[in-house]
Amino acid sequence: MTDGEVTRGPVKSTELRRHLRTLLRERLAPHDRLPTERSLAEEFSLSRLTVRRVLDQLELEGQVYRVQGSGTFVSEPRIAKSVELTSFSEDMRARGLTPGSLAVTAERVPAGAEIGYALRISPAEEVLRLRRVRTADGEPICLEDSCLPAALVPDDLGEALDGSLYEELNARYGLVPHRAEQTIRATVLDQDSARALRVPPFSPAFLVQRTTFDARGRAIERAESLYRGDRYTYQLTIYRT
Repeated sequence: MTDGEVTRGPVKSTELRRHLRTLLRERLAPHDRLPTERSLAEEFSLSRLTVRRVLDQLELEGQVYRVQGSGTFVSEPRIAKSVELTSFSEDMRARGLTPGSLAVTAERVPAGAEIGYALRISPAEEVLRLRRVRTADGEPICLEDSCLPAALVPDDLGEALDGSLYEELNARYGLVPHRAEQTIRATVLDQDSARALRVPPFSPAFLVQRTTFDARGRAIERAESLYRGDRYTYQLTIYRT
């Protein structure tokens, strides 16, 4: 291989990467098939190994997925979540998606030990428990279970549960989320959760547990949310001190 060929290799690889990103962004829809490795290698005068490495990077970024024996396909876009105290509805609207809710239930039950501890109330005290399947543009994304101290929320919120819980708590009771303690861990969906989110059982998911406080330091919500791992990501900005 000559020096000129060595120089042109990275250039061609960059051209291929740019070409594929344009295809993904402007021409192909989710689940459309990309050109084959062989055709891309011939078109850009690259080895199939180099083409495969470019596709590997796109797969790592979640932009494509592979099906053995069938080829490489366009992934559905993921919804990136930055670490800010926002409601699901605020998240979706900020990303140009329409939030919604399905299968909404509301009931008043004793807090129990775990929820009572999180909300700083007695286990015997009553909470309003809200369960919703949250959607983005009509597609199920999140299975949300929220518990609110009944003493702070005297009614069951009714049709308001279709939208933003935080906006409704502010409008009705002046309860404004100020900060939250939150944990995130990887998990898989059991059969009931997978059915609610319309994915196969044992699909990957994020389990997000959050206790939200108002400016007075009162715990106003304990939430446990299951997010589909194939449609949701967390985005962090970190600094070195």
